[in-house]
Formats: sequence, C-alpha cells, structure tokens
Amino acid sequence: MAGATFVADLSGALYWEDERLLVVSDLHLEKGSSYAMRGVLLPPYDTVATLGRLGAVIARFDPRCVIALGDSFHDREAHGRLSEANRGILTALRARRDWIWIAGNHDPELPHDFGGSVAAEVSIGDIAFRHEPTGAPGEIAGHLHPKARVSRRGRSVERRCFAGDGMRVVMPAFGAYTGGLNIRDVAFAKLFGSAAFIAHVLGDHRLHAIAASRCC
Repeated sequence: MAGATFVADLSGALYWEDERLLVVSDLHLEKGSSYAMRGVLLPPYDTVATLGRLGAVIARFDPRCVIALGDSFHDREAHGRLSEANRGILTALRARRDWIWIAGNHDPELPHDFGGSVAAEVSIGDIAFRHEPTGAPGEIAGHLHPKARVSRRGRSVERRCFAGDGMRVVMPAFGAYTGGLNIRDVAFAKLFGSAAFIAHVLGDHRLHAIAASRCC
C-alpha cells in the first residue's frame, strides 16, 4: 500500500518491517469493568487476555515503535481502573520503544502522563494512521471492527478480518471482548465504493484472503 509492504499478523496486528512499526487497533482495555459498573457482569479478565496477546506479538516482532489506533481504553476513565499489575505490564511493553496512542471515540482524551505520546492521527510518508476511517488512499484505520462470515458446505463461520483493497486498510479489533461489524455492511461500501476489496480472515492457523463479495 502506497509503496509500503505490511505483514498482516494472525493476532490482528499489522507490522511494517521497513519502519519496525507494529500497529494494533481497538484494544478496549477495561471493557469488562465498564460493563460491571452498569450491572452487566462479564468475567473480569479481558484486560489480562488482551495484554497477554499484545505482549506475545510484541515479543515476536520486537518493534521500534507501536501505534495503538484508538479506543485503546473502553471509556474515558478506563485507564484509572487498570490494576497495578496491568499497569506494570503496559509499562514493560512500552519499555525501550516509542509508543503512540491515537485518540478514539471511546477514549478521546487520553492522559499525557500515561506514557508514550498522544495524537489525533499520525502520518509516515504517504501512510496515515487514524482511528475512524475516511476512505482516503494510504489510510490505515480501525473503529469498525471488521468481521467476515463465510459459508461452505452448509456451515457458516464468522471471524475477525483485515479489510483492504491495496489502497486502504481497516484493521480488526484486537481487544478480547470486542464485537464486530460484518464487512457487507453499508459502512464498508461507503469506504471502498465500487472497488473490490479483500477480507484477510483470521483463521485458526493462518490468514485466508477472501473477496468481500464472496462473504455473506
């Protein structure tokens, strides 16, 4: 995309080897505790699970920089609800590397003293990193939590996916408790227009590239 080569990882992260840059989107940390405050009880392990997966992909690629593409925290107060243990995990993950928090619609006012830097969006060359996709060429965004449903031999399977057409990419949500929006939704049609785009579906052991038109 825009002359750059990215690796779509099975974890849902994106890696740009030339820049040693790892991109993740929509961690939604402390979503479980947010729901608990409203009386909806979920097992309170989403942050631990998400940080564990994030730690594994960081260990695998050892990036120089990490960009978190918005909605890293599920609400404006979520960072304050992090346990000391989980704060320690985040501190360790940020050690010895640059870290950029992109503001999202769930966390528009990220604290500047939390570590790393905060931005509305970031551009590197012809590539723009932002939370909400606009459909612009050279854009990597999140927000929509793309999922693809594929039917074969009478069975239907729905999985998270990257949605892209070589000009722009919408990343899957990385968080443990995040839902998803079917890529056949009108929101994706508005982004990609008449251009054919591909769902890079996260399978059990590898990614599967499937034309969006073949998904249901």
